[in-house]
Amino acid sequence: MQRVCFQLQVKPERIAEYRERHAAVWPEMLQALAATGWHNYSLFLRDDGLLIGYVETPSIEDARAGMARTEVNGRWQAEMAEFFVDLGDQQPDQGFLVLDEVFHLEDQLARHDQSTTRTHNDTEKK
Repeated sequence: MQRVCFQLQVKPERIAEYRERHAAVWPEMLQALAATGWHNYSLFLRDDGLLIGYVETPSIEDARAGMARTEVNGRWQAEMAEFFVDLGDQQPDQGFLVLDEVFHLEDQLARHDQSTTRTHNDTEKK
């Protein structure tokens, strides 16, 4: 499963309305997201409008493409585009900045556990 974190900037004067819109996302939008591979999807909004999103998906490219094929996504993105700074001609779901993951606890623990197990097994063989 791919973990994707992304960033957008909500216009300061639209923050309250953005929060309201996301308190009651359209049911058909929620269903479309789930059906196209958007899992454990969360949005975090700072008081200055910095928006951080997080999603787990088999493929962010496939998840984006799946949503692009839905009618509800076109309507949602058209309504949401006016909330963001510096999108140019892109819709929010295409214009977000993907951040590089530099640390994941479970991955490092698993590597450490594998390394410890290999070292332990190598020691036992001697």
